[in-house]
Amino acid sequence: MRHPSSGPGLPAVPDIAAALAWARTHIELIDARVLLRHVLQCTGARLVAYPEQRLADAEWAAYRALVERRAAGEPVAYLTGTREFYGREFLVTPAVLIPRPETELLVELALAHCAARRGVRVLDLGTGSGALAVTLALELDAPDVVAVDRSREALQVAMANAARLGASVCLVLSDWFAALGEERFGLIVANPPYVAAGDPHLAQGDVRFEPVTALAAGPAGLDDLAAIVGAAPRWLEAGGWLFLEHGYDQAAAVRSLLLDAGFAAIASWKDLAGLERVSGGRWPGRK
Repeated sequence: MRHPSSGPGLPAVPDIAAALAWARTHIELIDARVLLRHVLQCTGARLVAYPEQRLADAEWAAYRALVERRAAGEPVAYLTGTREFYGREFLVTPAVLIPRPETELLVELALAHCAARRGVRVLDLGTGSGALAVTLALELDAPDVVAVDRSREALQVAMANAARLGASVCLVLSDWFAALGEERFGLIVANPPYVAAGDPHLAQGDVRFEPVTALAAGPAGLDDLAAIVGAAPRWLEAGGWLFLEHGYDQAAAVRSLLLDAGFAAIASWKDLAGLERVSGGRWPGRK
């Protein structure tokens, strides 16, 4: 990406075609289209159907500002304030991790688990934007979904998403299980931080703008995963399941953590890219 101050000069207030032509000299075309749709509050089909439509002065100024921020590396989701997840539009801010397609595997596993068991209580650890918790609350039949996060700012985003999408979710300010008392759940899901603290990718691309506390977890990226696996049995019902998203190369380590903690039926599941992205197991019950 090139900074908008370089390259071809700014056109006068342009039409849609000229605005996109200018933007694509600085950012990817797909991003240019998303940002222009956001400014014009229109569909992608309208951009194609009416390339001669001229932008208003305010629209052109707003679009230039967004293109400049994107050229500097700021994620598109933070610029538009939204990101799609499991077919729904979620609000996002720099206080939360941007929902990613691979996390939809957690949803699929949770739904498959709950299909044969009605009335399962679900816990989402580190809910962030609330994408997991809200999606499960909407997809499950009469669910009881609790979502926790240690960040007040993140919980505010999750609360806004639950309200706008009409989901019934109990949101709790908690450092993992700390504020849950003696509650028990039939299913626990989590997409915790799992990047190694020294990973160079933390200083690259969109990740630079996301909250590091939602990304990094110790020298090997396993600190939070280990903490959740070790503590989860206390809050799981007998026969309850724990599903954890993790890094593409961490499946074996997470399976080992689950085995050491006493879980049964331990397995890992692959995402659409063929990478082992989620691992989990069943808690056999207290002996």
